[in-house]
Amino acid sequence: MMFAQGGPVKVFVATRPVDFRKGIDGLALAVQEMFGLDPFSGAVFVFRSKRADRIKLLVWDRTGMVLVHKRLEDGKFVWPQVKEGVMRISPAQLAALFEGLDWRLVRPERARRPQLAG
Repeated sequence: MMFAQGGPVKVFVATRPVDFRKGIDGLALAVQEMFGLDPFSGAVFVFRSKRADRIKLLVWDRTGMVLVHKRLEDGKFVWPQVKEGVMRISPAQLAALFEGLDWRLVRPERARRPQLAG
């Protein structure tokens, strides 16, 4: 589950649950008002329900706004501690979260910067 738009995708997670009756327009407005971010930036914005068994992803794909809604049939999504604000995760962590896995266990390996080209 990736949104390839020609470069690394930024992923922002709302740490506080949102009203899941909100659709595209309500969530786009939440991105602007709650986070001070641009919902049309191409970043993926992730929201959770109170029960943590549902998530919504909102992303502008250059032709329109996309809303993905997923409900786990068994269990809950692993979520950061509930507090005000937004946090950033990697695309790999988003993939794990979307699968219902513990995204906190996904750690990118740091590549050592080469000293010389060639």
